[in-house]
Amino acid sequence: MLLRLARDSKTIVRIEHGVGAFVVQNTALASLALTYPPDQEMIAALNRAYSISRHRTIEQDPAFGIRQIVDMALKALSPGVNDTSTAVMCVDYLAAILTRLACRQFPPSHRHDDEALRVTSIVPTFEGLLAESFDQIRRSAEGNVSIMARMLGAINTIASLTVSPCHRRALKEQVQLIAELADHSIASTHDRARIERRLMEVREALEAWPALCAGEAQAN
Repeated sequence: MLLRLARDSKTIVRIEHGVGAFVVQNTALASLALTYPPDQEMIAALNRAYSISRHRTIEQDPAFGIRQIVDMALKALSPGVNDTSTAVMCVDYLAAILTRLACRQFPPSHRHDDEALRVTSIVPTFEGLLAESFDQIRRSAEGNVSIMARMLGAINTIASLTVSPCHRRALKEQVQLIAELADHSIASTHDRARIERRLMEVREALEAWPALCAGEAQAN
């Protein structure tokens, strides 16, 4: 709809908010590269492209579902609760979500009509959803060998399902961050050896070429 509107008006539409973002009343939803004010028909067409409600929904906003699982994991890892089993289950469910996302092509942030740029938008990315899934859990997992090992296992699984260089680079960054966390927070020689073995396995997996999703070798 927005691409057609931009093409017909010979303009560029910039979407100011991504899916699930909080929007303050009377603030701009979109900006138009026009030398004249938009008419009411154009404003109505822009408004029809949006669905605004009081609450986020997981059907159109995968980051919201991820956020709910992450919040559950953080609560489980808090000192007052200290429920590692629940946090491990949360990591497992996040891994299941990310493995599905790993083989999907994400929408582009820039849409063109032939050679002309028509729409720019804020879109979800695998890298962003990966960080949303693991960053806060990792920061709360200091000294927790079970969570670190489970996160490495999750990354290993995800790596087996994507050949995207961007995806695999983001996974390697997560592995490095877990390695740094383990290096300064695990005192036990036995536990450090366990994590080091897992780190070696995951790094080897990230250097290998996965058999599944090979059809996406040219994607991203």
